[in-house]
Amino acid sequence: MNQENTGATAQLDVHASDFSVLLSSTPRGARLARLLAAEQLRSWGLAWEEAAQIVAELAANAATHGRLPGRSFRLALHAAHGTLRIEVTDTRGDRRPVCREPGAEDEGGRGLLLVAALADRWGVADDRFPRKIVWAELDFAAPEPGAPCSGRTAGH
Repeated sequence: MNQENTGATAQLDVHASDFSVLLSSTPRGARLARLLAAEQLRSWGLAWEEAAQIVAELAANAATHGRLPGRSFRLALHAAHGTLRIEVTDTRGDRRPVCREPGAEDEGGRGLLLVAALADRWGVADDRFPRKIVWAELDFAAPEPGAPCSGRTAGH
């Protein structure tokens, strides 16, 4: 269920680091996605706060809009060559996310606006039917040995 392949933290530009996990399409699964992502990024020595917020938004969307009863969603993190790629795969390829301006009275609808503001790039890709992947990328600088593992990455 949980697959991990990590390179040396101080050499993430040279070695790729991958993390992938299946989670239930529920609010609890979405919260767990954020917690697992934050912990994984800390273990890689990467700034995690912005990425964890992106994961929270994409996972909440997967659990809310991409949900089919009995189907899970997948969270995948890939760090290599100065880029962190976040992917959330759900089983509703027929429901494409739409970034829209919510009304002042709307209680929701701001998640993708937040993703667009935090990420350097984001988008949607088709996966094997009936799935889709919503992805976001953050550029980062290689961590300094012994540097704190929180805060902002270079370029943010």
